[in-house]
Amino acid sequence: MPGNINSIELFEQQLSRLGEEHFLVLLWAAMGEDKQVKYNITNLFDDLKHSGITRTKQTAVAIVESLRILCLIDVRDERNRKNIYITGFGAKALEKLITTGRFVKKNSSFLEELKK
Repeated sequence: MPGNINSIELFEQQLSRLGEEHFLVLLWAAMGEDKQVKYNITNLFDDLKHSGITRTKQTAVAIVESLRILCLIDVRDERNRKNIYITGFGAKALEKLITTGRFVKKNSSFLEELKK
């Protein structure tokens, strides 16, 4: 166990372990909130499947749970749906991931459909 690790180092280590799927959840959750639309696990699963990242809802749930445990998102039961909300920590993580350019932004099919 490393000694004297500070919170900035911990945050950097956590970010370095995030994958594209985590980035997309943060991105799409933030976009949903920006559009004042409830983005839920079912929408996420459909978007991840459309992006070729997963074919199972269990994987989508595991991705969400890992981000929830890291305090990067909140998941709330609302009207029989598990809606995803980005936290302040998640917004900071998303900002950092965008500026590093590690991942390419992909569109959410769900959020794109709302434009029509």
